[in-house]
Amino acid sequence: MNSEEVTFTLNGKPARAGIDGAETLVDSLRGSCGVAGVRVGCRNGDCGSCTAMVDDECVKTCLMLAGRARGSEIVTLEGLGTLDRPHPVQIAFMEQYAFQCGFCLPGMVFSTISLLARIPHPDETEIRDALSGNLCRCTGYANIVKAVQRAATMVAAGDHKDF
Repeated sequence: MNSEEVTFTLNGKPARAGIDGAETLVDSLRGSCGVAGVRVGCRNGDCGSCTAMVDDECVKTCLMLAGRARGSEIVTLEGLGTLDRPHPVQIAFMEQYAFQCGFCLPGMVFSTISLLARIPHPDETEIRDALSGNLCRCTGYANIVKAVQRAATMVAAGDHKDF
């Protein structure tokens, strides 16, 4: 296959990746860019472990061709917060013990961010609906729902920056 170069912004910094025409964004991010915060699970959009924000939209990167990311702004877990200053959704997930192995974390976190941008005070049904595209094999989802509720409270209280 012919290889082409795609440039985009990754976690606030310019990035470039050499891609083949049918390469997915998850493969480009992991391979060319060395990003581990997008995971390869199902490769068909069912599990959510490959989720990132692309131009402020929650995207399952296993379903997006890398070439479509040209010129886009991409944020992965690595670009969401820092160890010293985690994002409020990350804090809420830690406080509520909402994950065990962490494989599902990209989908859960970015789905939560996307939900709270649309619905600042979601009820449990709206939370479960927003998270329905993500698979967690470790938990019963109860603590994940509590984490989303906690994140909503934190965001409403202004415990965030640039959310």
